[in-house]
Amino acid sequence: MKLSRRSTLAGVAGLSVAPQAFAQTFPSKPIRIVVPFAAGSATDLAARGLGAKLQDILKQPVVIENKPGASGQLGAQAVATAPADGYTLLMGTNTTNAANLALFKKLSYDPERDFAPIMRCITGVNVLVVNNEVPAKSLAELIDYAKKNPGKLNYAEASASQRLSAEMFNQMAGVRIERVPYKASPQALGDVVSGQVQVMFPDLPQGLGQIEAGRVRGLGTTGLKRTTVAPELPAIAEAVPGYSLVYWLAVFAPAATPAAIQKTLADAVAEALKDPATGKAMTQGRMEISPLPLGEFAAYVKSQTEWWGKAIKAAGIEPE
Repeated sequence: MKLSRRSTLAGVAGLSVAPQAFAQTFPSKPIRIVVPFAAGSATDLAARGLGAKLQDILKQPVVIENKPGASGQLGAQAVATAPADGYTLLMGTNTTNAANLALFKKLSYDPERDFAPIMRCITGVNVLVVNNEVPAKSLAELIDYAKKNPGKLNYAEASASQRLSAEMFNQMAGVRIERVPYKASPQALGDVVSGQVQVMFPDLPQGLGQIEAGRVRGLGTTGLKRTTVAPELPAIAEAVPGYSLVYWLAVFAPAATPAAIQKTLADAVAEALKDPATGKAMTQGRMEISPLPLGEFAAYVKSQTEWWGKAIKAAGIEPE
């Protein structure tokens, strides 16, 4: 059957507006946020706090799904290969969407090609903690002890930011604390509490809970200056000049998600982050709400990928 020119044009026009029409009905079913780290991690807490508010804003259930493993690769891959319809999102981090590119010879996803950056939500710092039996009550004492007792200290890590925090400390402080990798931060921190491992750089929300309970000793935070969240803890830079590491948490969608849906999601996340109760739920009062929207965030991710790559190489970390 021969189609008229008018029929052909009408068909093309129909195809061109289909994504817009689809976007106008979004969302019409539950949304899933994949957390690439374990329950109880800072990423998990942030996703659950955000999801609770997004349910009110978007008028649809928001389900949080934890898929930890392989430095966040399992969760990130699940979102990278999901339908690009806005119903599967990633609570990504500097680990999954910047650092992993330099940490692994081969990734199961492409951090740049496979994701649309929606919104940076949070920035935070890690905290250097030691088991209570370690005879060091300050950064200077820890550095001195590590130099005088080579081979006696190990550090636990379950993310790129934790590992790089430790390796930067090794290099810049002139010590050698050996790495013990873990799949999940809660397990790693539990082993520091019990003394199976002596040192760790957990995210501040996790670390402060154990410090305040007296289960570990906090010696310093990884930001260039003291954090207002825990000003009693010195910045590591006070003992190791130039030391600085900040992590971030953000929402990503599969790369081919229609622009209109990306905007709907970004607007909803931005609205949620303005709510004080949501901010407190996401950060536990121990991280900073620091939104970066669509265009600005995409540029930030690119610059962060470069920074983490250079920092990982400078710290002498070889890709696995």
